[in-house]
Amino acid sequence: MPNPNPSALDFLLTRRSRPAKTLTAPVPDRDTLRTLLTAAGRTPDHGKLEPWRFVVLEAGAMPRLAQAAQERGEALGLDPEQINKGRSQFDQGHLAVVVIEVQKPSEKIPALEQTYSAGAVCLALLNAALAAGWGANWLSGWPSHDRVFMQTLGLADHERIAGLIHIGTETSTPPDRPRPDVDAITDWVTS
Repeated sequence: MPNPNPSALDFLLTRRSRPAKTLTAPVPDRDTLRTLLTAAGRTPDHGKLEPWRFVVLEAGAMPRLAQAAQERGEALGLDPEQINKGRSQFDQGHLAVVVIEVQKPSEKIPALEQTYSAGAVCLALLNAALAAGWGANWLSGWPSHDRVFMQTLGLADHERIAGLIHIGTETSTPPDRPRPDVDAITDWVTS
């Protein structure tokens, strides 16, 4: 017989990311953040490879990364709107955890499963922050996919950014958005 956890299920059924631009200080201190990272680290991980790691961006790092995004966007010839969007998460950020996918050699675990695990860590960290009462948002954007920008975070060639989880104090609760029609996207196989 199942042992339900109605509070956890209610949280998952009602969870809502908070736009990163609406998050402000205070942010979790390091001890609190370690708890959230520990929760995220309990993500399913086929083969126990731990194909991810964390880089914590504190407020003092944000101006440097905003400038790096600006310079890289200009070097790529992106239009000003794209450049601004790429740098804004750093301009507006107070704390973000970069989840780094770390591909590890394995004869048994395909690279794609390692990618899935890194994505699951992003969601687990997002949910842990929300469950702890913080506002949180999972962002990426063009800087996250640009190898040159990744070097500003010291990533190796076999690493890439799975997501930036911004965490802080929410200044407003956004309205809920339309959710998927589960019946429209679900097939039931009975035989």
